[in-house]
Amino acid sequence: MKLSNFNFNLPAELLAEFPAENRDEARLMVVNRKTQTIEHKLFKDILDYFDEGDVMVLNNTKVFPARLYGNKEKTGARIEVFLLRELNAEQRLWDVLVDPARKIRIGNKLYFGDDDSLVAEVIDNTTSRGRTLRFLYDGSYEEFRSKLLELGETPIPKYINREVTPEDAERYQTIYAKEEGAVAAPTAGLHFSKHLMKRLEIKGVNFAEVTLHVGLGTFNPVEVEDLSKHKMDSEEMTIDQEACDVVNQAKANKKRVCAIGTTTMRAMESSVSSSRTLNPYTGWTNKFIYPPYDFSVADCMVTNFHTPKSTLLMMISAFCGHDLMRKAYDEAIKENYKFYSYGDAMLIL
Repeated sequence: MKLSNFNFNLPAELLAEFPAENRDEARLMVVNRKTQTIEHKLFKDILDYFDEGDVMVLNNTKVFPARLYGNKEKTGARIEVFLLRELNAEQRLWDVLVDPARKIRIGNKLYFGDDDSLVAEVIDNTTSRGRTLRFLYDGSYEEFRSKLLELGETPIPKYINREVTPEDAERYQTIYAKEEGAVAAPTAGLHFSKHLMKRLEIKGVNFAEVTLHVGLGTFNPVEVEDLSKHKMDSEEMTIDQEACDVVNQAKANKKRVCAIGTTTMRAMESSVSSSRTLNPYTGWTNKFIYPPYDFSVADCMVTNFHTPKSTLLMMISAFCGHDLMRKAYDEAIKENYKFYSYGDAMLIL
């Protein structure tokens, strides 16, 4: 499999700018690997495909408002700063992306807020757009973090060509988000409503939670034709013993284990035993899943519709089978399914 196998033309009008009015009323394409068939449903119909004892594995990461706008000292130029990860809490060092990057050099200072209540100094260059910032702030660490929350904006993806609305803060977050640390939402989970979760629970479906803090690396397009040469950015993850017990019990009982989203799938595949059970793990993963790949844990998954040439699409191809994935995507385009973060969903059985 090469990069060119994962290219397709996506009409611009299929990019979802806004979410479905009700979370669970997005469209759902059901792709059956065994029968090679495709059905068209609503997301809330997912209930019909699961039985008592089946497990859905959720990524409970929480998006923080990672996009800040500041002004450069002296020139006052407006600079976008995208917080990627905290490097050192005590020294308030952060890995960030800046835009426009050509204007930002080591030693520059950036001022945030109407009253310049937060200042950052550029102390290193990491990539063409990447910088290391040291934030200068007089208060305690808790006050500093609440200042970041106050000044930050919900990091809806760049391709959504509109201003952020107050509703985005709630809608660009799963209803089960708990562990703060993601700079992008695990989007497959955005379709679950409280009502749907309750109905699944009543039916006897169990839930297990893992944490993978989604970074921008998940969305970086692959630029090398030979997929084995692509390097994934590392993302922080945790799988605790409780989640392992729920998943491994379901597998032992021959019940269905469904990964809700590619990030959940990647977390699970990053920590499996030789007997194909899930192990506890706390650390980082840079696992890149592309065809051919033998999945160890989940036997079905929920995912959104992804960009051409993305690592996410490559995982779907590995899970679905490449020809069936292409057939599903051709059908999605023909039937006007919405793509990306606020788009529609796919259940692969």
